[in-house]
Amino acid sequence: MSAPNGSSPQTEPVISEEALRKAEQYIEEEEGAANRMTGWIGGFLVLVAVVMSLFHLYSAYAIVPTQTLRLVHVAFVLFLSFLLFPLARRFRHNIMWWDWIAAFLAIAIVVYAIMGGDDFTDRNTTPEPLDIFFGVALILLVLEAMRRTTGWIMPVVTVCFLLYALFGAYLPQPWTHKGYEVGRLVGQMYMTLEGIFGVAVDVSSSLIILFTIFGAFLQFSNAGKFYIDFSFSAMGGKPTGAGRTVVLASFLLGGPSGSGVATTVTLGSVAWPMLAKVGYERNAAGGLLAAGGLGAIISPPVLGAAAFLIAEFLKISYLDVLMMAAIPTILFYLALFLMVEIDARKYGMGDTAFEKVDTVWNLTRRYWFHFLSLISIVVFMMLGYSPVLSVFWATIVTFLVSFLRSDTALLSYDLFRGKGSLKEHILNSKLVKALEAGSVGMLNVATTCAGAGLIVGVVTLTGLGLKFSSIVIDYAGGSLFLTTLYTALVVWIVGLAVPVTASYIICAVIAAPALTKLGVPDFAAHMFIFYYAVLSEVSPPTALSPFAASAITGGDPYKTTMQCWKYTVPAFLLPFMFVLDPSGQGLLLMGSTKALASANWWSIAEVTITAAIGIAAIAAGFQGWMFVRTTLPERIMLIIAGFALVYPGMIADVLGFGLVLVALVSQYVRGRRVALRA
Repeated sequence: MSAPNGSSPQTEPVISEEALRKAEQYIEEEEGAANRMTGWIGGFLVLVAVVMSLFHLYSAYAIVPTQTLRLVHVAFVLFLSFLLFPLARRFRHNIMWWDWIAAFLAIAIVVYAIMGGDDFTDRNTTPEPLDIFFGVALILLVLEAMRRTTGWIMPVVTVCFLLYALFGAYLPQPWTHKGYEVGRLVGQMYMTLEGIFGVAVDVSSSLIILFTIFGAFLQFSNAGKFYIDFSFSAMGGKPTGAGRTVVLASFLLGGPSGSGVATTVTLGSVAWPMLAKVGYERNAAGGLLAAGGLGAIISPPVLGAAAFLIAEFLKISYLDVLMMAAIPTILFYLALFLMVEIDARKYGMGDTAFEKVDTVWNLTRRYWFHFLSLISIVVFMMLGYSPVLSVFWATIVTFLVSFLRSDTALLSYDLFRGKGSLKEHILNSKLVKALEAGSVGMLNVATTCAGAGLIVGVVTLTGLGLKFSSIVIDYAGGSLFLTTLYTALVVWIVGLAVPVTASYIICAVIAAPALTKLGVPDFAAHMFIFYYAVLSEVSPPTALSPFAASAITGGDPYKTTMQCWKYTVPAFLLPFMFVLDPSGQGLLLMGSTKALASANWWSIAEVTITAAIGIAAIAAGFQGWMFVRTTLPERIMLIIAGFALVYPGMIADVLGFGLVLVALVSQYVRGRRVALRA
C-alpha cells in the first residue's frame, strides 16, 4: 500500500532538530521569544516568577482585595515581561538598562495607585498631573509589553481604539462621538476598574494564572507523557489507530493546557512518524495534528483563556461554561473520529502496527492518579467550590498525588531521605520549575488581557458597542441569519490579526450586542463568538497551529492549513445551531444548571442527534468517501444535507435527512456491486 503522496508508509520519518526548532518558533510567536538567562540574573528571574505564582496561590485561598490583586498582578506581569522579553531579537538573552527602567517604572506606577487609596480612584474624572503622567506611562508600558510578547498587531489595534476615543468628534456619522481629552482617558484606563484593570485582568489574575499553574504542575509531574502513552496503547493495532491516537491524546493533553500550538507541537513530535507509517501524507497529517491542537482551546476542563472571560462577562459560574462546552466538544471530537475512520478507508490504510509503550492496564495501574488530577477541578466545582478554589485544591491534589511514584514526584524522594542539602533539592526541584512555568507561561495572555482592557475601556466610554451593533443590524436588514453571518465574518476577520483571547474580548463588546438585540440569549451569543474566535488558530496569517504542524511534518504550511480546515469545518457550523433557533440552545444545555433542570431532555437529545448526523454528512461530503468513494452527486447531496441539518427548522431537517437517506441507499447499492465483483 502506498501513501497518498507516493512515499512508502513503511519508511518511518525521523523528525530533524531543525524541524523541531522551526515548530518551537511558532510557539514563540504565540508566547513570545523569551530571554534565557543564567547566573544570578537567571536565579533572580526564577525567584520573581516563583513568588508571583505563590502570591496568586495565596490569593486564591486568602482574602486579597480585588483592586490590590489586579494591580499587583499587572505589576508582576509587566516586570517579568520587560526582563524576559527583549526590545528586539538582537538584544535577546541580554537585559539592557532600558528594560530595568521599564520594569521598575511599572512597579512604581502600581505602588502609586495602591498607596493613593480611595482618593486616587475618586478623582478619576479630574486627575492630577502626576496621575496623568503615571497613567500615560502605564498605557505605553502595556502597549510595549504586548508588542514584546505577542507582536505588533495587537498594540496597533489597541492604538486605533485609543485614537478613536481621542478624535471621535472628527469622524463621520454614525461613528462620531464627542471625543475625550487625555486626562479623561487616563482616568478611565488607569484610575478605575473599567480600563486596564477591568474584567480581562480580573480573570487573568484570579483564574487564568491559576489554571496555568495547574497545567504546569501536570506537565512537570509527567501527566502529559502519560496521556500520550495511554492514547497510543488504547488506540494501537488498528488501521485507524494512528488517527484515533491523535484525537484521544489531543483531548487528554490539550484539555488541561488550553494551548493549541503547544498541544500540536508536543503531540506532533511523537505522533508524526506513526501517522506517516500508516499512510498519512505530510499535509493531511499536519492538518489532523493541528485540528487536534485546536481541540485544546474548546475542551473542558480548561478550554482557552477566553472561556474564563465568558463566565465573567455573563456573571455565571465557570461550571456553567464547562457545561455549555460539553456537547459541542463531544461533537467536535466526533467529527475528528469520523474523519480518521474515513481516512483509513479512503487511503487504503492496512493493519500497519506500531509498538505500544505498554498495555493500557499497566499504564493505568501505575499512573491512574493523573486522571484524578484531571477531573478533580470539575469534582470540586460540583461540590460547590468556586472556580478559583477548585483549581487551587486541584493543584494541591496534583502536588500530593505526584508523590505516589518517584518518577512523577515534584520533590525528590532523596529530600525526605535526608540525602543532599535542602537548598539544592528545592532549587533543582520540579516544584520550582512548575511554579516558574506557571507565571512565565501566561505572560503573553496577561499582557493581552491588559491591552484588551484598554479596548473595553474605550468601547464603554464611547458607546462603540451599541453603535456597531446598530450598523450590523441595519446592513442585515434586521435578519437574524444575516446578522449572525456578518457577526461570524467580523469575529473571523478580527481573529485573522489577533489571538483568540483578544479576538473574543473585542467582539464580545462590539459584536455580541447585535445578536442580543435580535433576541439571542447572552450565553448563546458569547459562545458563538468564542467558537469563531478560535478559528484564528487555523486562519492565515496567524494559523500558528497548522504552521507548527507543517514544520514538524515537512509539509506546505498553507496546504496543511487547508487540510486542518477540512477536519474542523463540520464542527464550526454548530454555532449557527444555537443562535438561529431556540431549540439549538439544547447543544449548550440551555446555558445553566438552573435552566437545565426544567429543560426538555428529548429536545436536547433530538438537536444533538441531528447535529451529529449533520456533522457526519459534512465529513463524508468533504472527504468524498462514505462506505466507498462517493460520486459527485452523492458528495453534493451529503454537503447540502449537512448544511441543512445544522440549520434549525423542520423543512431543513426533512431535506437533510432525506438527502442523507438517498446517499446511504446509493452507497449501499454501489458497495454491494463492488463486493460482488470482488
